[in-house]
Amino acid sequence: LADEINRAPAKVQSALLEAMQERQVTIGEATYPLPRPFFVLATQNPIEQEGTYPLPEAQVDRFLMKLRVGYPSRDEEREILRRATQAEQVVEAVWSGQELLAAQQLTKELWMEDVVADYIVDLVMATRHPERFRPELARAIQFGASPRATLALASCARAHALINGRAFVTPDNVKAIGPDVLRHRVLLTYEAEADDLDADRVIKQVFERVKTP
Repeated sequence: LADEINRAPAKVQSALLEAMQERQVTIGEATYPLPRPFFVLATQNPIEQEGTYPLPEAQVDRFLMKLRVGYPSRDEEREILRRATQAEQVVEAVWSGQELLAAQQLTKELWMEDVVADYIVDLVMATRHPERFRPELARAIQFGASPRATLALASCARAHALINGRAFVTPDNVKAIGPDVLRHRVLLTYEAEADDLDADRVIKQVFERVKTP
């Protein structure tokens, strides 16, 4: 868990990139493989930028999803207060590591029709060649999503289908997780920022323009 990851200097981010990509860490001349399952959770403060460092595009792309977390509701905040003032905090394991690995393997076995796979590829291609779908998008998108986005959309759509009790993937599964997978992978132009466009609004337009099978 990396808290406010954009406060880490370049050397720390480089070391974290090795862990995320190679599943190993290097100290001097010694390299140590990381145990499985291994994944990185990171937070990033979207408001306070003083004393922060920009994240390399290569590192950002390796995060499977980017979630936007807003303020809690009144009931949620009341629950936070209740838990924070308890005398003793007890955390119970929900799954073991082996159960998590088994669930990850199960998601790979979910059926995905060719039309759904083509839909995923079309969405990613629309971020790279927006002029084919809507001229205004070409003005807003500087760089489209990478091939990792295609793989991430497929993996997350499978996981979403499994969580919802399906043994197959539908376009609705892709739409449900699409913004979370793409918002950090689409780089906007200065013109888009000047027009007060953010990644979520641009991605919404992409989904509106690409035909749903």
